[in-house]
Amino acid sequence: MVDTAVVILNFNGREYLQKFLPLVCQRTEEARIIVADNASTDQSIELLESDFPEVEILRIPSNLGYSGGYNYALSRIDATYYILLNSDIEVTSGWLSPLISALKSNPDLAACQPKILDYNNKDQFEYAGAAGGLIDWLGYPFCRGRIFEELELENGQYDDTRDIFWASGACLVIRASVFRKLDGFDNDFFAHMEEIDLCWRLQRTGQKIGYVPDSKVYHVGGGTLKKSNPGKTYLNFRNGLAMVYKNGDLPGVFMILFLRMILDGAAAFRLLFTHSGSHFIAVLKAHIYIYTHFGKLRKKRRSLKTRLRNSEISTIYRKSLVWQYFVRGIKKYTDLPGIN
Repeated sequence: MVDTAVVILNFNGREYLQKFLPLVCQRTEEARIIVADNASTDQSIELLESDFPEVEILRIPSNLGYSGGYNYALSRIDATYYILLNSDIEVTSGWLSPLISALKSNPDLAACQPKILDYNNKDQFEYAGAAGGLIDWLGYPFCRGRIFEELELENGQYDDTRDIFWASGACLVIRASVFRKLDGFDNDFFAHMEEIDLCWRLQRTGQKIGYVPDSKVYHVGGGTLKKSNPGKTYLNFRNGLAMVYKNGDLPGVFMILFLRMILDGAAAFRLLFTHSGSHFIAVLKAHIYIYTHFGKLRKKRRSLKTRLRNSEISTIYRKSLVWQYFVRGIKKYTDLPGIN
């Protein structure tokens, strides 16, 4: 696997590097390990230089976020396979080989992810990826093992290798040629949902994304932006709408955007009473962004239409996740009607 590059994007994650990077070095064989540093100010570079001489350092001149940071770094790394690994992940023994083997044995598979469990509760799936990502017809992401905030215990129920809609950015394995062909992540996303947007575009090329349960990692989650941060709320709502408009089919995409904005409004009031007014304002700002940048988003959509086909994607859930969860009270992936 000398043609494989494990790339860890770091921004002020010295504590995580100190804790988890030794295990990455110990449990990763025949692959380059590279830390791409997003202009950290917490002595991350000094730690890498003193304690991890075997790790390559790629310095990014300013904090470009997840999207821009990885785009900058990967454009400067020559490899056949990229593994985008969060700094707050504990890898297990033999974690890498099943992922690379899956890509090598299946030419239609362009990207994949491992089983992602919660570092702080190791018998439970972790929010960002769990046992593979999906979306419903309105563009709401969920996972096998996680619906909205509801997390399942892991007891082997998702040990099947299968196609998924999106692979988690916490541990995303992708062919370098595909990443380059699709121009990588959308820089404007900065962080959150950029991997779902990329995976949507990827499937429009006719290729597939897979879940590989023989590989397992443990994720802390919220290492850079905590769930309590209104900035995270803003990025999630903004990027979710932008992703749907960029990739959704006409004419239904406008109806979806309309419904999404109504549901966003309901979610904003829920956040107002359960969190704070700053989260309510974050949703409002996300909608204002869509209105004020609609022309730019339309150009992106048209550009994608000329390059990518709008083929039927089998991994989209054709019912409403919001209805199933909030109205019918379904909290478990396997209880969703019409799921395969």
